[in-house]
Amino acid sequence: MALTPSFGSTSQPLWRAHTLTVLFILTCALGYVTLLEETPQDTAYNTKRGIVASILVFLCFGVTQAKDGPFSRPHPAYWRFWLCTVQDGRQFLKYVDPRLGVPLPERDYGGNCLIYDADNKTDPFHNIWDKLDGFVPAHFIGWYLKTLMIRDWWMCMIISVMFEFLEYSLEHQLPNFSECWWDHWIMDVLICNGLGIYCGMKTLEWLSLKTYKWQGLWNIPTYKGKMKRIAFQFTPYSWVRFEWKPASSLHRWLAVCGIILVFLLAELNTFYLKFVLWMPPEHYLVLLRLVFFVNVGGVAMREIYDFMDELKPHRKLGQQAWLVAAITVTELLIVVKYDPHTLTLSLPFYISQCWTLGSILVLTWTVWRFFLRKGIQVSMEPMLGAAAGTGGEVALLPHRDITMRYKETRRQKQQSHQATAVNNGDGHPGPDDDLPGTGTAEEEGATNDGVPAEEGTSAAS
Repeated sequence: MALTPSFGSTSQPLWRAHTLTVLFILTCALGYVTLLEETPQDTAYNTKRGIVASILVFLCFGVTQAKDGPFSRPHPAYWRFWLCTVQDGRQFLKYVDPRLGVPLPERDYGGNCLIYDADNKTDPFHNIWDKLDGFVPAHFIGWYLKTLMIRDWWMCMIISVMFEFLEYSLEHQLPNFSECWWDHWIMDVLICNGLGIYCGMKTLEWLSLKTYKWQGLWNIPTYKGKMKRIAFQFTPYSWVRFEWKPASSLHRWLAVCGIILVFLLAELNTFYLKFVLWMPPEHYLVLLRLVFFVNVGGVAMREIYDFMDELKPHRKLGQQAWLVAAITVTELLIVVKYDPHTLTLSLPFYISQCWTLGSILVLTWTVWRFFLRKGIQVSMEPMLGAAAGTGGEVALLPHRDITMRYKETRRQKQQSHQATAVNNGDGHPGPDDDLPGTGTAEEEGATNDGVPAEEGTSAAS
């Protein structure tokens, strides 16, 4: 008989993965090297140190995320362990592609914002055509895929609008962020992003209604059925509808805010990395990064959703979610280290005032929703219970929404009035008669107009 020693139990702190703790320590170490340590000018030394740092990050990922093997002594992590300046970065990319390492021409999208230019007789709408570049289909496809990852219309719209505010706020740092008002809100938010989100939500609706009953390819008799089965191979094996419910609890609210923050940070990293490392938007490395984030991000969002809904006391953050968070923070630190001058350009006064006001409003709503309102609800529960004639029984219901408690109180009053009317006669049972549902199952089945007990029960259900 196998015995499980308490020393090796997964409930012990030493034997847990500590994924978030390792991620936090790794981020702090990278932040120290990026912000506080002076960068050596020796290219060879920087290259060696970069390789060592990459190996350490890979080992941290393997130790915390890899699956345990058959050996567990002395510790499972032991067996999991075995399974630059900006010029250096640009020079390294030049080794990858000799066309890189060249300063990019700056393009300002907000120079002439006239929708109809009367001075241009040949093409008065030339400003609109100039804005219709490769970013238009990229915006649509990108937001279509992001909607499939997030699976929530409100979160997608919040991220879309928030990024436009970030472009307004940071256009003094990146010239590409300077756009016309109609380019921000009409072409981006309403047309490109909005249409992508709409198509994504329609796809999600189709996937949620689809019957997931799979059959082997060779068991399908017709060629049409085989081709359909091959096409459906690229659809999900099963479907889970995401219900984020950010206002249901404080930890879900903070988690959703964190997800929105990481999405916005990853979006900003795309533009800042191109600016710092001199990478043109159409380069294949930029596209490969986006493809990587789309594939890994879809799995990461599912892992985060499961992590939020999991009721285990010792939860483990998923591999892809851990990896996406680490990569996003690392990209930010690369930008901070390679071009601190651009990032430290102070915000205009009115921009900083707007962000300060917005932060205060969000913080105020958080305090009111999860602290003050809960205290008000708890103090009102005895009064609601007394009004319902339940002697404070409603107060035993822990932290339910006040609207639900109001509806429950109203329903109890209606039942009380109905019971009073029943006891007063009008052809209904009197005080000495049993009300429906108060007798036993056998009595109800025997007196249900001659219907047998099983049939009466099924009919009622």
